[in-house]
Amino acid sequence: MDVNEFRKRGKEVIDAIADYYEAVNDIPPMSTVSPGYLYKLLPHEAPETPESFDAIQKDLQTKIMPGMTHWQSGNFFSWFPSNSSFPAILGDMYSSMFDVVGFNWLCSPAATELETVVMDWLGKLIGLDRRFLSFKEDGTEGNGGGVIQGSASEAHIVAMIAAREMALERLKSQGGISSEDADKQRHKLVAYFSDQTHSSGQKAANVIGCKTTTVPTGDDFRLTKQALEQAIAKDKEQGLIPFFVCGTFGTTNTTAIDDLPGIADVAQKESLWYHVDAAYAGSALTCPEFRPLAAGSERADSFNFNPHKWMLTNFDCSALWVADSTHLVNALSIHREYYPKVEGDTAFVKDYRNWQLPLGRRFRSLKLWFVMRMYGAEGIRKHIRDDVTQAKWLANQLVADGRFELIVPVVFGLAVFRIKPEALSDPSKVNQANTALIKAINDDGRVFLVGTKLNGNDVLRAAVGSTFGTQKNVDLLLEILKEHATKVIADLE
Repeated sequence: MDVNEFRKRGKEVIDAIADYYEAVNDIPPMSTVSPGYLYKLLPHEAPETPESFDAIQKDLQTKIMPGMTHWQSGNFFSWFPSNSSFPAILGDMYSSMFDVVGFNWLCSPAATELETVVMDWLGKLIGLDRRFLSFKEDGTEGNGGGVIQGSASEAHIVAMIAAREMALERLKSQGGISSEDADKQRHKLVAYFSDQTHSSGQKAANVIGCKTTTVPTGDDFRLTKQALEQAIAKDKEQGLIPFFVCGTFGTTNTTAIDDLPGIADVAQKESLWYHVDAAYAGSALTCPEFRPLAAGSERADSFNFNPHKWMLTNFDCSALWVADSTHLVNALSIHREYYPKVEGDTAFVKDYRNWQLPLGRRFRSLKLWFVMRMYGAEGIRKHIRDDVTQAKWLANQLVADGRFELIVPVVFGLAVFRIKPEALSDPSKVNQANTALIKAINDDGRVFLVGTKLNGNDVLRAAVGSTFGTQKNVDLLLEILKEHATKVIADLE
């Protein structure tokens, strides 16, 4: 493919992408293929000779497209959104054009410096404490800073590695022991999560090889100060060394907000690294009215949220900030002569390879830069507020129907609900009714949502948040919920 052919085909691809987004709300959001379908359709070896673009394009439409779940559909209400937008796509195209491997400043100065600038922009946009920014108010370099990770799981691992470094350094300084003796204490380190913390917390602990304690939550599904204190006291009696705690701003199951100020108190008292996971709900902090809900996060050591979830930025783009990068860089820094050091303003000459697990990294800040400039703060806030309004409208309509009940109040874009026991002639069949409702809705195929279990109860989750969704999509969801609830309740009579 020469440049002329690329120009021609590139325009065709742009047209195909635009056509897809124009039609995405009319496509059933959930794929119905069976496991192994694609293996049967594709050759079992790579082609020996070049194939035409037209042939590949045809296979994309006839073989790949049927196996796609359409996350960008306004009728996709499962999990949390994975926002796409045209500005982000354009930024990603430029990133693919440059195709840099930006592990340090010299690799591409603009790639490093734009990330530093944009992460400060983003931190200010969501109201982060200045401790997390690369620059102080007077323009001088601060101790903190932001870095774009691939996912919240990577951010969790990186934060936990920094926490381990901080804990081992503390053992050496307070205990007057050598590095070797401090390392021998690693097996005693324990991290704390609630029973509602995302699975990325446990995965991070598995990766670094530390112990974990899962702290139970109550009926509000929040990690509390008292429960955390009790768990820590019990572990210390066993000779374990608490070193890390995760507080969540918007859990996956219910968007519950942990007792962030209380957790900060415990973290300060016990010298824990305090990580705030705001993967989904952090986007809401672009709207000032939500920021009081995050009180206490300003005292954290690290803060993470995913613009690729609810802030109009294509996957992957997970924003992680640390209040002090010292432990992170010390833990992940490895020097080789083929990684030349560059003299200059250290605020800009960041070796981001020392802020993440891989060496190489994509120019991800470009798409974030495009999104923040082309939408502006006003456009981003409108997107968030519209979704919250629609989610609350859905919740109110379900309650008004009389057969549904909310499990938790709607705070962001997620409604968690179920057919209530009183709507059934046999209330003991309530779990059966709700699992049947989820299956009936997804078998119907017009919308896609998932359920979860809370305190042994089967419930439904509807996450509003598609870039291309409107009130009409939420209207359709409500119509389908009512229609199938009627059938499910009648079938259980």
